[in-house]
Amino acid sequence: MGKPQTRRQFMQELGLSAAALPFLLNMPSLGFAQTTQRKKRLIVMFSPNGVIPENFWPGEEGENYNLKDSTSPLEPFKNRTLFLNGVCDKVRGDGDNHMRGIGCLLTGIELFPGNIQGGSHTPAGWSSGISIDQEIKNQLQKNAATRTRFGSLEFGVMVPERADTWTRMSYAGPNQPLAPIDDPYQMFDKMYGRVKDQESLKSVLDELQEDLAKLRTRVSADDRRLLEEHAQWVREMERELQASKQRGNDHAVPTLEPGIVEDNDNMPKISQTQIDLLVNSFAADFARIATLQFTRSVGQAKMRWLGIDEGHHGLSHEPDSNNDAKDKLTRINKWYCEQLAYLTKKLAETPEPGGEGTLLDNTLIVWTNELGKGNSHTLDNIPFVLVGGGLDFKMGRSLKFKGVAHNRLLMALAHGFGHRINTFGNPDYCADGPLSLT
Repeated sequence: MGKPQTRRQFMQELGLSAAALPFLLNMPSLGFAQTTQRKKRLIVMFSPNGVIPENFWPGEEGENYNLKDSTSPLEPFKNRTLFLNGVCDKVRGDGDNHMRGIGCLLTGIELFPGNIQGGSHTPAGWSSGISIDQEIKNQLQKNAATRTRFGSLEFGVMVPERADTWTRMSYAGPNQPLAPIDDPYQMFDKMYGRVKDQESLKSVLDELQEDLAKLRTRVSADDRRLLEEHAQWVREMERELQASKQRGNDHAVPTLEPGIVEDNDNMPKISQTQIDLLVNSFAADFARIATLQFTRSVGQAKMRWLGIDEGHHGLSHEPDSNNDAKDKLTRINKWYCEQLAYLTKKLAETPEPGGEGTLLDNTLIVWTNELGKGNSHTLDNIPFVLVGGGLDFKMGRSLKFKGVAHNRLLMALAHGFGHRINTFGNPDYCADGPLSLT
């Protein structure tokens, strides 16, 4: 029996499930996978409230740099890491710095006037432009060779349910904020389209097992191993989600009071689960762009698992003379860096399906923040730490710039995908072109 000429014919002939199709047809031995073009991926990871600079930024420039305490979890990946000190958010206008910090972080353009009051500054609304993750997603989705099922996926960890400028960093366009999904059940449902009832979590594995049986004789041994590993992962994820539901450990919806998240002791487990889902979505080629947002700008997580009872935002306002607060803030940012290291490790351990190397070789992670320093609310020296090999930047370095606009970094990300835009966001901050990171 000859191979069908189209995916649709192949689906109809074998009766493959639509839910499993994006992963199944990613197998090179089926002849449908895009094996001639290397996949490139981007993850933007956000954590709030600035950093303690002396415990975050390397003191050295170039390749011979040392990691500080807050970033020490990246030691195993030091040669895959790029520190960008001196990149500044120069966007001004309406809103306080927390609002502009997150609302302009990926858009590079002013917020609209609005009625959301923050701090002692003027009120503001949503961002007036598209965010760089969505700009790149749209470019990839235009091309059949780079189009994926979702294009992008927005993951959250303890993001408050309320929708305001402090809680959104991704925008589909002006006045079009995208809400991250911080419930693993909902993300699992979105990815597989089968979970209709959280109380009786239906298995997507039945269809995957049926499809695997149909394809067993049609794929190579390597592809068969990938299919079996994928099926095993889905089964384990289902069991974990079901057990979590039965234990009643789902985190409560945070209170709508601004900045207060009281019930967040399950945050480490939610983080791990969301990262596992994110990595799986890349392995299955469901998306090539993702964001991972921890809490929100002005995030008030209480990291009791670190022995810290105070809220994160409250601690970030303490003066530099408060060494106890500085120690706790350093440990908080180290915990966020541990999440980055876990994500990096998972990507490094996952072979590139149908390609060479690992997912990390083809993925760039950008870890960032809305502020450079919490107690000064500065938008200078915004933390930008890049990890991975996805865009072929020269990694393993600590770079120090002198107040360059972060719009130029956003442009560099687009150029890394071959999207040669001349400006992004406010063109006033783009005159010198994209940052040269290769």
